[in-house]
Amino acid sequence: MSLDSKIPSGPLSEKWTRYKASQKLVNPANKRKMNIIVVGTGLAGASAAALGFSVDIFCIQDSPRRAHSIAAQGGINAAKNYQNDGDSVERLFRDTIKGGDYRAREANVYRLAEVSGDIIDQCVAQGVPFARDYGGLLDNRSFGGAQVSRTFYARGQTGQQLLLGAYGALSREIARGTVRLHERREMMELVVVDGRARGIIVRNLVTGDLERYAAHAVVLATGGYGNVYYLSTNAMNSNGSAAWICHRKGAAFANPCYVQIHPTCIPVHGDYQSKLTLMSESLRNDGRIWVPKKKEDAEAIRRGEKSPLDIPEEERDYYLERRYPAFGNLVPRDVASRAAKERCDAGYGVGPTGLAVYLDFADAIQRLGRDVVEQKYGNLFQMYQKITDQDPYRVPMMIYPAVHYTMGGLWVDYELQTTIPGLFAAGECNFSDHGANRLGASALTSPTATSSSPTPSRTTSPTKSTKARFPTASPNSTPPNSPSAPAWRDYSPSPSKNRLPPTPPLS
Repeated sequence: MSLDSKIPSGPLSEKWTRYKASQKLVNPANKRKMNIIVVGTGLAGASAAALGFSVDIFCIQDSPRRAHSIAAQGGINAAKNYQNDGDSVERLFRDTIKGGDYRAREANVYRLAEVSGDIIDQCVAQGVPFARDYGGLLDNRSFGGAQVSRTFYARGQTGQQLLLGAYGALSREIARGTVRLHERREMMELVVVDGRARGIIVRNLVTGDLERYAAHAVVLATGGYGNVYYLSTNAMNSNGSAAWICHRKGAAFANPCYVQIHPTCIPVHGDYQSKLTLMSESLRNDGRIWVPKKKEDAEAIRRGEKSPLDIPEEERDYYLERRYPAFGNLVPRDVASRAAKERCDAGYGVGPTGLAVYLDFADAIQRLGRDVVEQKYGNLFQMYQKITDQDPYRVPMMIYPAVHYTMGGLWVDYELQTTIPGLFAAGECNFSDHGANRLGASALTSPTATSSSPTPSRTTSPTKSTKARFPTASPNSTPPNSPSAPAWRDYSPSPSKNRLPPTPPLS
C-alpha cells in the first residue's frame, strides 16, 4: 500500500493558502446533484454536512444533541490573542506539535491553527454563548500545555453549547431539505464499488431492519475507540465499530497505540460501573493538585481516620508545582497523568482505593470568592457532588487519570481522505491532528474545522461520470456474516437523479 499525503509544497505558513488557490471547484448547482453520506452527528459530522451537497446523515442516538461532542467541557483553542499575552498562529502550532510529542503531521496542524480564529467567529454567529469579560469581550482561560490564555469557553459546558449551535445550523438544513437525518441507525458495513466508497449498510435500531444507502462519497465522523478499554470516559455508544469496519474494508489505520490518559477524572467507585466521568481540565486553572507528604497520613485517609482538611498546609505535597514550576498545575495531560500514577504507586494516593489525588480549590475560593468560582465551574462542581456526595467547595475533589481520547485513527491525507477513495474521516476517528498526545482544548477545534478541509472536487471519480449505485442484489438477500438478518430496505438514490456531472481529469 502506498501512502500519498498530498501535502502542498512550500513553507508551512503558505500550504493551506496555496492548496485553496489551486483546487478545482464545484458550483452550487452541481453540488446539489451529488449525494454525500455522513456517519455521525457530533461536531465533525454536523460540520461535514454543511459543505453544500445533498446529504444523508446518520446518528446512533435518538437525536444529534446526544453526540459525544457534548462531553468536551473545558473549552476550544483559537489563536486570537485577545489577552495580548503573545499568542499567535505560530505559537498555537508549536504548542500543538509539542503537546503531541512531535508526532503529528505538521501541515495539518498548521492549517488547524490558521482556521481556529474563523471557527470562533462562526460559533459566535451561530449563537454559542461564550463567556465574556466585564467589558463584553470574549473571555479566555488557560489550559494544560500552554503558557498563554487562548481557550474560549462557555462555563463548564463548552462542548454542549457548540453542539447545540451546530445542531441549530443542521436543523435549518434539514428543514430546507438539503440534509436528511436518519436517527437510531448503526453502521454495519461500508460498500465499495469499483474501488471507491459508494454507500453504507446500516441497521435500524428500532425495527432491526437492515437498510442500504448509496452516495458518491462517505464521510466518517464517528469518534474514537477509547471503549476498547474496560473503563473510559467515552459514552457507551462510542464503540469505534464504524472505523474498524472501514479498516477491515481496506482503509489504513494509523497509530492505534496513541491513547490519551486524562488526568482529571472521578476515580473508580465500584465494581459494576460501566464508564468513568471526566472532570474538565479547566479545573486545573484554579485548582491545586496535592497529596500528603507523609505516607502515614495517606494511609490514615485511606482508612477513613483522617480527612484532607486534617492535613496542614506544610504537610501537603503540591507535586506538579514542585516538579514543573514553569507550568505548575497546567502541565500537559500525559505529564500530569504519569505524575499522579507515580505518587499513587509510591503509596501517597488517597481515597478508599488509594488511587486518587486531591484537586483543591481552597486557595481560589479565598482569592476570588466563592461566587466567582461558582460562576466559572458551578456545573462541574454540581456534577461532582451528585456523583460522589461530597461538597467540592468545602472538601478537595478526588481525581485520577482515565482513558479519554484516541489520537490514532484512520489514516487520512491532507484532504482527510482515507486510503479508500471516496471515504473521508473527520474528527477523532482520523489520526492527523494530534500526534501522540492531544493538546488540551483541541478536541473541539479539529472537528469544527472539518468544513474547511475535504475537497469537493475529489469526492467523485476524477476521470469519468459514475452512478451512486450498489451491485445488483435480490430484494431479500442477506449481507455477509448476517445469516438471519431481515430483508433489505434499499434507500439508494433513483438512477435518474444520481448521475454525476462530467468532471475533467485533475492535474
